[in-house]
Amino acid sequence: MFIIRRAIPNDVPTLLKLARMVYFINLPPDNTIIGEKVQWSRQSFLLAADEETGAGRVTSAGKRADPSVGHHGTISAGLRAITGKAPLFMFVLEDSGSGTPLGTCQVVSRMGGPGQPNLSYQLSKKEMFSTDLQSGTTHVVAKLHLDESAPTEVGGLILQPSMRLHRQRLGRFLSYIRFHFIGLYPELFADRVLAEMMAPISHDGQNPFWEYFGRRFINLSYPEADRFCQHSKEFMLSLLPREEIYLTLLPTEARSAVGQVSPETVPARRMLEKLGFKYHNRIDPFDGGPHLEVKTSDIEIVKKTTRAALADEIDADQCPISGYASVLTSDGDFRAVETPMSIDRQGRVRITREAIDSLQAEIKDTIGITPI
Repeated sequence: MFIIRRAIPNDVPTLLKLARMVYFINLPPDNTIIGEKVQWSRQSFLLAADEETGAGRVTSAGKRADPSVGHHGTISAGLRAITGKAPLFMFVLEDSGSGTPLGTCQVVSRMGGPGQPNLSYQLSKKEMFSTDLQSGTTHVVAKLHLDESAPTEVGGLILQPSMRLHRQRLGRFLSYIRFHFIGLYPELFADRVLAEMMAPISHDGQNPFWEYFGRRFINLSYPEADRFCQHSKEFMLSLLPREEIYLTLLPTEARSAVGQVSPETVPARRMLEKLGFKYHNRIDPFDGGPHLEVKTSDIEIVKKTTRAALADEIDADQCPISGYASVLTSDGDFRAVETPMSIDRQGRVRITREAIDSLQAEIKDTIGITPI
């Protein structure tokens, strides 16, 4: 069975290998950065566990927690004090038989905020016409857009190439589990979700939009700028121009990359668009890739996600539907599976014995579910 769980320090070497397969800004192929993200994620899952009401929460031993015992808010304050960053949740897809990590994805609860805007370029068209010549031109212009609304951001989805055509649609599982998690802990996330899609990147980590546009203002290579951006975006605010830029001035190679995604990212973009994400003519200031966004309340998976008491096990051939089931223990250990399920009139859920064992859950525990 395939399980999605939180990332752990032992995953870092495998995550580094995955990051080298497909270049992502939010999962760069850097051992130190990935290690920091895994640690940040571990603290964030503890925060999510702390934010639980206690009803139905299970402990690391598989027992339900005592809601009278806890330290509500302590982990949240500690996380901000230690990292100065919003919670990041990094998930890993694992083959339960071998324990081998096969893919990863992540969601950041809130990106940026007042004084720390997310940057993009807003594209618009300008029509120019000469009455004397009786002809004109249309230009696409880009203007720096500063967003201080702190949206939730999803990204970092990588699946081993050998698993991309798996009959269990593991890429979909990885993508959708983020929205299942948002549905379970809405108080940790914003009312809007952003996805910064990767534009085409060469094998050596180069991007034509950066080379002909961004690097004219920031004298760093694309990988250098990317690594620096993991710690601070001040240099972008200080060096990128605020005036309108005519993209007509760029070479064809750079213009053709604007708003486009890499071949590896096409399936991810399609999945997000099926969930309601839309392109509003905003592009990434680094590579020119499209920014997609959607209202959190409009995402069908978020709307369908709820909690239910685990009633009993059920045979797979007796289940009318399938869906995601998950458990978050009091020590922040998250586990999720895709499983056949049945929901009775009292709202209780039945899943297969294999799924129950994989979740390390017990009958009468409250678990998270999303029928799909």
